[in-house]
Amino acid sequence: MYQKTDLEFKEYFEKKIRYTIRKYKLCSKKDRIAVAVSGGKDSTACLYVLNKLGFNVEAITIDVLIGDYTKQNLENLKKFCAENDIKLNTVSFQEEFGRPLRSIRSVVNSKGHDYSSCRICGILKRYLLNKYSKELGFDFLATGHNMDDEAQTFLMNVFKNDLVLAKRQGPVSAGNESRIFVKRIKPLYLLSEKETEMYSKLMNFPVNYGICPCSSNAFRRNFINILNKFEEKHPSVKSNIVNFQEKLAQEIKNQNNNAKITACTLCGEPSSNSVCRTCQILTALKEDEHDKQTKKQAGYCDSA
Repeated sequence: MYQKTDLEFKEYFEKKIRYTIRKYKLCSKKDRIAVAVSGGKDSTACLYVLNKLGFNVEAITIDVLIGDYTKQNLENLKKFCAENDIKLNTVSFQEEFGRPLRSIRSVVNSKGHDYSSCRICGILKRYLLNKYSKELGFDFLATGHNMDDEAQTFLMNVFKNDLVLAKRQGPVSAGNESRIFVKRIKPLYLLSEKETEMYSKLMNFPVNYGICPCSSNAFRRNFINILNKFEEKHPSVKSNIVNFQEKLAQEIKNQNNNAKITACTLCGEPSSNSVCRTCQILTALKEDEHDKQTKKQAGYCDSA
């Protein structure tokens, strides 16, 4: 079987992204695009190729403060963006919420919730990315989600019986007609994780290829393992899932039954519920601070 040379593969990878943008009409070179970057291979590759193709991009990263892991990722991003003349916008959990991720999880779960670190991280990251993409005036928010991510997410929504989230999947997140929601696009939508990793390594990107230390027990990791095993025997299973999801989404669209995005009554950010998950988490943090103040005042009175 013919194997592509390194140069041919790089050209194939970049052309696939250009094809994806054109096929799904993701964006144009007139648009201002924020690329959500974590310091990993997918988002770094996405940022690099969009910049190389001449799109008007800036990077935006959310520092969740997980020790040396996120510290190294941030250093890598600063180096990468400096070398490629790309502006990097950094938002910190500490500055926004007064705590790092693990502390937030501890407080929230002490208030009766049962959230994993990954779930809290995802909720708060999406909130901040949308908030700052609006404030900074971007037309689109590009993410590094690849074909594997899409297939995993679809199966997760099936297992959780979550049709609302399933209807929002695709190369452009559904519900984007809302002004409170910055359109999210996925230029790596038709590329596999293996292809992205190969491209990243060929380009010698300064990225961390290990998994987040807080994600070892994540719900998604079960589906990563399941699909990877299936893919070994049935190489087209991931693309088949993505194609099925697209057909389903088109059927729903034809029936004028798109998922509706509404605003949270507390913060005004996008939410399918009256109060978004972020505000639920922040309420728990405020309750914790209130409890601390109450105990402090009670102690002061006792000593008096």
